[in-house]
Amino acid sequence: MKYSATAPVKIVVLGAGGTGGYLIPHLYRIAFADGKRAYRIIICDGDIVEPKNLIRQNFTNQDIGRNKASVLAERYAGAFGIECEYIPEYIENEERLGNLVSPDFKKQYWNSSTETQRVILIGCVDNNKSRAVCHRVFSKCESLVYIDSGNGESTGQVVCGVRQNGRTTYKPVGSLYPDVLKSTDKLPTELSCAERAVSAPQSVTANLTAATAVVSFLYDLLIKGELNTRYVTFSSSLIAVRAETVKKRKRGKEKCAA
Repeated sequence: MKYSATAPVKIVVLGAGGTGGYLIPHLYRIAFADGKRAYRIIICDGDIVEPKNLIRQNFTNQDIGRNKASVLAERYAGAFGIECEYIPEYIENEERLGNLVSPDFKKQYWNSSTETQRVILIGCVDNNKSRAVCHRVFSKCESLVYIDSGNGESTGQVVCGVRQNGRTTYKPVGSLYPDVLKSTDKLPTELSCAERAVSAPQSVTANLTAATAVVSFLYDLLIKGELNTRYVTFSSSLIAVRAETVKKRKRGKEKCAA
C-alpha cells in the first residue's frame, strides 16, 4: 500500500501505559525527523502513574500521581519541539472517537488545502471493549489507518487495518480476531477500585516488542511511504516475530491511501 509522502498527518494514540509509553518517544522522533509534512499528535489516557507502573512502564518516581498522557506528551513533545496535545481521559464514546479521527481539513476546490489530512489511530489499550469501540468507528470512516497492539505476559499481536475511500483494504484486529468483539470485559471507567488494582500480567519485554512493531508500521507508512506488512504476531520469551506481508499488486493497480 502506497502512502502519501507529503500529506499532513494526525495521529491519535489511545493508551499511554505499557506499550504506549514505549511507543510515544519514537512517535515524536519520527515526526521530528520527517520534514516533508505537518504532524498533529494527540495522546489520550485517563490513568495516573502509580508506583507499580515503574516496574514495566516508561515512567520515573517524579511522575507518580500525574496523568500518564500528560507526562509523556509534555516530556517528548518538548524534547523534539513539537506542539504538545493530550487528553487526560479515557476515550470510550464512539461519537467522541469519531470526531477525533476525522480529518481536521480536506482538499476541496474552494480552499487552499493541497492534500487531505491523513489520520492514524493507534490503539494501545488493555481491554477488548475499547477495541470494539475502535472497530465500530473504523468501519464507519471514509479513510483511516488503525494500528492495534495487544499482548499478554509474553505474546501478542499488532494489526494494521486500513480503510480507503469507504472500503476496508486491510482487515483490522476485530476482523482478524473476532473474539475481541464478543468480550464481556469492562471499559476502564466501569472498573471498581478493586478491579483497577488487579493488572493483567505483562512483561516489559512484551511491551517493548509490541511498541517496536507499531513503530515499524509507522516508519514504513510515513518515512518509506509503503506498507509491507499487514500484521505481526510475536513471542518476547522466544524472541520471535512472525509477519504477514502484503502481497504486491501488479504495477499500475496500486492506489494511494485517501
